[in-house]
Amino acid sequence: MERRAFFAGVVVCASAVSTVNRLAVAQPIDPAAGFPSRPIRIIVGFAPGGATDLVARTVASKLQEAWGQPVTVENKPGAGSNIAAEMVARAEADGYTLLLGTVANATNMSLYRNLKYDVQRDFAPITQLMAAPSVLVVSPALPVEDLKGLIALARSRPGVLTYASSGAGGSPHLAGELLEQRTGIQMVHVPYKGAAPALADVISGQVNLGFMTALSAIPSMQAGRLRPIAIAASRRLPQLPNVPTMAEAGVPDFEVSSWNGLLAPGRTPAAVVARLHREVAKILAMPDVRERFASQAAEPVGSTPEAFRSYIRSEVERWAVVVKKADITLD
Repeated sequence: MERRAFFAGVVVCASAVSTVNRLAVAQPIDPAAGFPSRPIRIIVGFAPGGATDLVARTVASKLQEAWGQPVTVENKPGAGSNIAAEMVARAEADGYTLLLGTVANATNMSLYRNLKYDVQRDFAPITQLMAAPSVLVVSPALPVEDLKGLIALARSRPGVLTYASSGAGGSPHLAGELLEQRTGIQMVHVPYKGAAPALADVISGQVNLGFMTALSAIPSMQAGRLRPIAIAASRRLPQLPNVPTMAEAGVPDFEVSSWNGLLAPGRTPAAVVARLHREVAKILAMPDVRERFASQAAEPVGSTPEAFRSYIRSEVERWAVVVKKADITLD
């Protein structure tokens, strides 16, 4: 009797264990449950005070308000933002360390031969935050009023006109290369250590022209110190309603944007990525955030992770063609 009771107990226990196991399989643990339970870091590959840094701090403060967890911004400038990108690519894939990725992370795939990360393989896109189109501007001393006149002048003086950029390999530099490739003109690239000195020398006439972010160029245009030629976007800017797009001015399919977005390490659980996306999308829809972005001539985006992944892929592929044709390398 005792032996039968013992075996009956074993069968009951085994049945109970089996039931628990089946329940565990049927109800997997949600990796986003309780997220976030500790501080989050957003790594920025540029110095404090710039447009990218300001976007990161806007999102960080709103996330902190929503979740009640500290969300800090850490600036890790250097190597065209590659230092920050490598740091996040190697971080724990749990959603607590994020990268404020930019167009530089797409162009760097072609500009650097020895990158220690792959922006498409090593990151999980969360959402594109904003896009700020570039504006082609010229010095008032240059005798042109529109894009057609600028192209004609450049063709009559091959290798004479100069264009400024914030540095070799940046989107203003590549925009100039793209303009040369699309129109057959030849200009001289003049790189600077930042957008401010590049803008100053176009205003003074030391350099003839350049692609500038609307935010930095609009005050000078309004004061008559710069002449806007065209917007490198699919539609006109509300702040510059009389300035045509590049397509309207005669060069189609010419869009150059200083964009940024949130990226997590590549193996971050999809549920955590979705949680982050939902909250950031709410932030980008807030009237005060939209107003803040508009004041910088930037458009909030809030794309899905899938759409952001596709956009990054298209940017990598598009700029790879320009970089290869111009034979530009930075290492």
